[in-house]
Amino acid sequence: MELTNEKPYVIGLDMGGTNSVFGIVDQRGTIVAQTAIKTKGYPDVNDYVAAAVEALQPALDVVGGIEKVRGMGIGAPNGNYYNGTIEYAANLEWEGVVPIGELFEKALGVPARVTNDANAAAMGEMAYGAAKGMKNWIMITLGTGVGSGIVVDGKIVYGSDGFAGELGHFMVEPNGRSCGCGRRGCLETYCSATGVARTAREFLAKSAAPSPLRDLNPDAITSYDVFLAAEKGDALAMEIFEFTGEMLGRACANFATFNSPEAFVFFGGLCKAGHYIMDPIKRAYDANILNIYAGKAQLLVSSLKGSEAAVLGASALGWE
Repeated sequence: MELTNEKPYVIGLDMGGTNSVFGIVDQRGTIVAQTAIKTKGYPDVNDYVAAAVEALQPALDVVGGIEKVRGMGIGAPNGNYYNGTIEYAANLEWEGVVPIGELFEKALGVPARVTNDANAAAMGEMAYGAAKGMKNWIMITLGTGVGSGIVVDGKIVYGSDGFAGELGHFMVEPNGRSCGCGRRGCLETYCSATGVARTAREFLAKSAAPSPLRDLNPDAITSYDVFLAAEKGDALAMEIFEFTGEMLGRACANFATFNSPEAFVFFGGLCKAGHYIMDPIKRAYDANILNIYAGKAQLLVSSLKGSEAAVLGASALGWE
């Protein structure tokens, strides 16, 4: 990577459905300045870009202005690496195809590259985190949905159209839960943070077992509430995590056939449940893995904080 000293920084953007986090990153992978805006509340994408550029100004001042920036990388839901676009993202306000890369290029005057949010997190993990030095592995992001980045021979798999690796939309239950994608039984309807909350409501309705979760408004239950109940020794909460981990571990045993991975790295809010979720994932993975792959893949939790992995991964695109 030939770098000039005149432009020693890049901008990384982790665009979530709720918040957008911007980091200015140096060549060592240190986030030297950071800022954030809400993603929601800008029905016109041009207003969002204008607000982003304004919020970036104080951070850019820290490094000596935009002339010190080599490029920008953007990790976004349904981001297309080939076209620099966001396409039909279910959890963003903008409909259809949005030329997000081009809009930021015009507004900032630096080249911008785009990928999807889970691929950005995978790139960050590979450059700076738990997957450093790995060539074949799979990132699983557990947030509002389930995302993934598949890495083969050290490269992210984009496929023919830029959309390869949507493992959250693997159908794991015939005629199962309805999904935002319009189909039924997708993995993310069970194993995301929102999926865990759905499981909690189902389990509470079909069982009379006592649980601190019964004191909560069922519609407002979150995966964090389930974690707090498990911490108190609640059997029902542990059963919810067992069910979730079993389904995810079984799915990962299937995913291992794609690229015979060295590791699965799990990232996102649901990982905060620690051993309550990881133990059942490991048990189900070991019970269902094809014998030629048995004992080969590590099941790891991301070593990067919060949105750091995605900001760093997106910033890696800025050097290209």
